[in-house]
Amino acid sequence: MEVKSIKKLKLYGFNNLTKTLSFNMYDICYAKTPQHRNEYIAYIDEEYNAERLTGILSEVANIIGANILNVARQDYDPQGASVTMLISEGKVNEEGTLPDLEPMPDAVVTHLDKSHITVHTYPESHPDKGISTFRADIDVSTCGEISPLKALNYLINSFSSDIVIIDYRVRGFTRDISGKKFFIDHKINSIQNYISKDIRELYQMIDVNVYQENIFHTKMLLKEFDLDNYLFGTDKKELLPGEKKKIKQRLKKEMAEIYSGKNIPKV
Repeated sequence: MEVKSIKKLKLYGFNNLTKTLSFNMYDICYAKTPQHRNEYIAYIDEEYNAERLTGILSEVANIIGANILNVARQDYDPQGASVTMLISEGKVNEEGTLPDLEPMPDAVVTHLDKSHITVHTYPESHPDKGISTFRADIDVSTCGEISPLKALNYLINSFSSDIVIIDYRVRGFTRDISGKKFFIDHKINSIQNYISKDIRELYQMIDVNVYQENIFHTKMLLKEFDLDNYLFGTDKKELLPGEKKKIKQRLKKEMAEIYSGKNIPKV
């Protein structure tokens, strides 16, 4: 979606506003046995390894119109990965190509000129309840006219998450040619304005915004719940009715706790 400017500003010098889009994305599943839990962690580690994450962040840079200056990536032992990128608005070189990347561990960071994109992954499992979760933390921070909001839908679709928690903040100020300060250079009253209709229809969403500070917060919880989509290593047909009910309760409790950011006591 287009990021609408308040007005085309004639600036004194560089646009010094920093725009940061931060995600926590969660995938939840039920893995019945310790073996299934280990297999889930191994699957997630392979599915979202540093190489794959580098590709996702590279596409983010392409979508927002940034050039990649540097990439660092790492796969961790026993699990997880990170990538960091530095990026810029200007061209990297005459060819405009991404520099060759040396194999690195499970972390990836991509850098921009005064801007960066990062992702860190956290696969984990409950010690005895069969619940396993995968969390990806993503930050897209830009300086200048390029906006991280343009990559919002691509990132949500890239991880197909059960829960998405998004923060967007504009920091600093820039000046026009008369010296007047501008603390934001585009119109926004909710992150939801930049989420496509087809994605919005899939999620239940709430906002917590602090408009006077240019801070915006949106939480998203997948509406549809089909137990088949949450079982790893077990078919629903293998479960007794009582087991299905108990597993469903555990999964929904886990999702509610992550969404609300607090533990829910047993009733």
